[in-house]
Amino acid sequence: MTIVAVANQKGGVAKTTSVQTLGEAFEARGTHVLLVDLDPQSCLTYAMGIDADELDLSVHDVMLGRTTAGKARIERDGPDLLPSTIDLAGSEIHLLTMTGREHVLERALRPLRSEYDLVLIDCPPSLGLLTINALTAATHLLVPVQPETLSRRGVGQLLETVEDVRSYTNPDLRVLGAIVTMYDGRTNLARRVLDELPDAFGIDVLPPPIPKTVRVAEAPEYGKTVLTYARTSRAADAYRKMAESIEERL
Repeated sequence: MTIVAVANQKGGVAKTTSVQTLGEAFEARGTHVLLVDLDPQSCLTYAMGIDADELDLSVHDVMLGRTTAGKARIERDGPDLLPSTIDLAGSEIHLLTMTGREHVLERALRPLRSEYDLVLIDCPPSLGLLTINALTAATHLLVPVQPETLSRRGVGQLLETVEDVRSYTNPDLRVLGAIVTMYDGRTNLARRVLDELPDAFGIDVLPPPIPKTVRVAEAPEYGKTVLTYARTSRAADAYRKMAESIEERL
């Protein structure tokens, strides 16, 4: 089972959108996918049409050992989901007192190895213990980047954390590369960030960039991704091609 953590502590880089859309794109390619919402804001859970406030079990209960990932997941027509609730915000406090706290998610996902080909983890916009758990559980890291200066700065901070994780909890973690989201090729800044990322951080930029379009933002309102909401749009086509790029590197 391949586990990909999708992380960038800079918010607003289309991290959740990319996890949901890539999960659907991989399912369409015959890959059985589990999505893990590791963000207390529960954006992925809500985007998939699930009211987090109505859930009896979530990844929070899994992290505290109250239930298993298999029991907390929601099986769907498409990618399955291990959902999040606001309770997850308190998980880090509880984890601080636990032995092996960085490995809690990795241990929780072990029993599901035979059931899924791919797990995509939507990390919170921080470099706290939840993100460390995701990086420790992951085989690979994918970094969404909005083509602007502040988002690029976050990449460097994240990669420093990756080196710490490799040193202490997960020496085999591989960086798949960056995916550029909300890309507007008409602006000099967007083109410059796209060109400079590989040399600045030594990571690949996976093709193609995901174009900025209102279609992507509209889709979650209907519990859909752009792949079904606007299946012939440039963004939908780009996400399908992005899934191919990722698959070639796994």
